[in-house]
Amino acid sequence: QVQLAESGGGLVQAGGSLRLSCAASGRTFSTYAMGWFRQAPGKEREFVAVISGSGVYTYYADSVKGRFTISRDNAKNTVYLQMNNLHPEDTAVYYCAAGKMYPSSWYSSSAYNYWGQGTQVTVSS
Repeated sequence: QVQLAESGGGLVQAGGSLRLSCAASGRTFSTYAMGWFRQAPGKEREFVAVISGSGVYTYYADSVKGRFTISRDNAKNTVYLQMNNLHPEDTAVYYCAAGKMYPSSWYSSSAYNYWGQGTQVTVSS
């Protein structure tokens, strides 16, 4: 029903910036909350950021707040994650996800029905 295609990952120096993109297929994109999650080797998948369908509400993990910005362009069926002042600890595979849920569940990966393939972000020190 919803297909997600990610791009923008790569290798950057600590302190650098990167912008991830997630292009979605479907005609009801604006009805889905869109989240970003990440998973480092040997670690659990963790919440990074989420944006409501309208784009009015955004929430961030404490570890990235003030450095990352999530946004969406519903006319382009695309969600973005702008990552600034990157740290080596940000190194992970980043996943885009879509779901319909109450705001109280925005932080939970199990609440999302659709997932992208993931894109690798590596931050060197």
